[in-house]
Amino acid sequence: MGLRRIFIGLTAHALLACSAAALAAEAPPPDSGQPVYGTWGFDLEGRDAATRPGADFFRYANGSWLDRHEIPPDKSVYTLRIVMSDWIDQRLRGLLEEAAKDAREEPASLQGKVGAYYRAFMAEDRVEQLGATPIEPELAAIRGTRSRAALAGLMGRSNASFIDSVFAFGIDVDLKDPSRYALYIGQADLGLPDRDYYLQAGFARQKAAYRAYATRLLALAGWPHPDQSALDLVAFETRIARASWSRTEQRDVDRTYNPMAVGELERLAPEFPWTAFLGEAGLGGLPRVIIREKSAFPKLARVVATTPLPVLRAWAAFRVADNSAPYLARPFAEAHFELHGRTLSGQQQQQPRWQRAIHAISGDFGSDARGDTFGTMGWAVGELYTDRYFPPSAKANIERMVSNLKAAFHARIEALDWMGPATRAEALRKLDTYNIKVGYPDHRRDYSTLVIRDDDVVGNVRRAAAHEWDFFRHRYSGPVDRDAWGMTPQTNNAYNGSLRDIVLPAGVLQAPIFDPNADPAINYGAAGAYISHELTHGFDDQGRKIDADGRIRDWWTATDAKEFESRAARLRAQYSAFEPLPGVHVNGELTLGENIADAGGLAIALDAYRASLHGQPAPVLDGYSGEQRVFLGWAQAWRGKLSDDYLRKMVVSDPHSPRMYRVNGVVRNVDAWYELFGVTPGDKMYVPPANRVHIW
Repeated sequence: MGLRRIFIGLTAHALLACSAAALAAEAPPPDSGQPVYGTWGFDLEGRDAATRPGADFFRYANGSWLDRHEIPPDKSVYTLRIVMSDWIDQRLRGLLEEAAKDAREEPASLQGKVGAYYRAFMAEDRVEQLGATPIEPELAAIRGTRSRAALAGLMGRSNASFIDSVFAFGIDVDLKDPSRYALYIGQADLGLPDRDYYLQAGFARQKAAYRAYATRLLALAGWPHPDQSALDLVAFETRIARASWSRTEQRDVDRTYNPMAVGELERLAPEFPWTAFLGEAGLGGLPRVIIREKSAFPKLARVVATTPLPVLRAWAAFRVADNSAPYLARPFAEAHFELHGRTLSGQQQQQPRWQRAIHAISGDFGSDARGDTFGTMGWAVGELYTDRYFPPSAKANIERMVSNLKAAFHARIEALDWMGPATRAEALRKLDTYNIKVGYPDHRRDYSTLVIRDDDVVGNVRRAAAHEWDFFRHRYSGPVDRDAWGMTPQTNNAYNGSLRDIVLPAGVLQAPIFDPNADPAINYGAAGAYISHELTHGFDDQGRKIDADGRIRDWWTATDAKEFESRAARLRAQYSAFEPLPGVHVNGELTLGENIADAGGLAIALDAYRASLHGQPAPVLDGYSGEQRVFLGWAQAWRGKLSDDYLRKMVVSDPHSPRMYRVNGVVRNVDAWYELFGVTPGDKMYVPPANRVHIW
């Protein structure tokens, strides 16, 4: 589940890394002194010049690359972002192997602890000898429960152990009082990617595989009657799925902010032992909590209360085995991969052990782990990474671009023809409050009390998770830290968070997103649009509900709000019509916020690039004008292909549209694109001017 499960910050999903062999043939190293792609930042050989831009711009910019590349067997997707991730992994491998050479059995230094953690994961012979023994403490605790209250108490430990919970919880900024933190509680993730996997006939194959997987893991863990227990626990999770909100409902900021005293929570969902749950989480005595899926809580509590205790124990044991399987002996790890990698994502081969070790220690285990930061030393790894690979000069370059992008967004808001002066003034005030964080945090995480051993990988995960939860739990009563980060520096991702901040980690600031040796137009089309995408999240269908002080408040006039909703509805309809596979449609409602951010991000980046020229003409490179290159930079940044199983999972569980629509769905609404690429009414992607959606 992981702490980030219910945090408010809107983030993109990072992807798995590619193989070293594929990487070596793909591009020169990012620190070679030349552009990573082509001679000016764009790979011309990757185009499909036979495709008209107006027929399929994604294919026009990327088609030859798509034709030449197959998804590697250890991947469910293959993209240029994966190439980025692999450069990070290669660098981290060098750093961790260097740290492991000098690591002691139980080191005290930061580098020593990281090295010992890596050695513990790589000690495969010892891991095989231990079998299921490392998770026996959790299994014994589950066996020993004699009441639902006792089991709810174990669920309260879910942020600090391999035990799972029906309810997820975390500490984040209070969206009605941004000067303090609050405890948010919501429905937890299920074992399958989304509730639709339990309820829709189209996912029957995956659900059957999940049951077989549960049987296998329970047998490996020595749990009695694994066949019947698996049948029962899948039926239990199916009841949970029926009671749960959809992911579309979970996006609604207004509906998911429900503050109440703990006593009110106990009256709302009296059949769940909240006192035991909060007490074991170390949160006993809190005056108030914020409930997310309010109407689901009584139903979820009822499901737990009416499920026989032996079934609940079997479910808890299985979830422990599932959460810990990547760190256990080969039968566990291989079973975990077969379900989560092969069946659910279309990945044909497991990644090498060194790469799994890096993800376990650094974070972002992709589809093969519990959460972004659960059980990791990600912030320590980030220190090592940025000290060596992200100099202050790189941070300064990005900060200059950010300044130009904010100025361009400011100008666009001022020029909007559909927004009135009162709403415009509030929007500009909100934009001015945004804090853009680049590269790495100014303050480093303290790991001095964390014990790491070079012979205890599961214990390291458990202790690191407890250390991370203690950090958030103890922060609850203190002042809000506006300098805080929610994503580690080595992460190939970015986010717009609840602090009215945009975090741009060092890991994402490399080609094809940002290349210091590339033509500026490419960087504006990729990094500029990417940064503006995150900035625009503060003004998407949910972000617009937060005011300049970080509070949930309606700061829109009724007329402006109605016009925004009208335009958003038109964009929703456009994306809902996209069909990446026969009978499989993009969910225009689930992806609405990301689609608004994509459209706004590219428009802002184009304006910022124009302003950066200061009235001077841009050079023409290989026949492309500067403005054309902005669009090519955007399209190249999303170059990649996905397996069918991954696509099916994505459209029901991911708030982002598939990659081809992050290009084609955006450019068709940008007026300049039509003139720049000669798109006419006879082209497939042509949208009449009156039907193009312009929001920001």
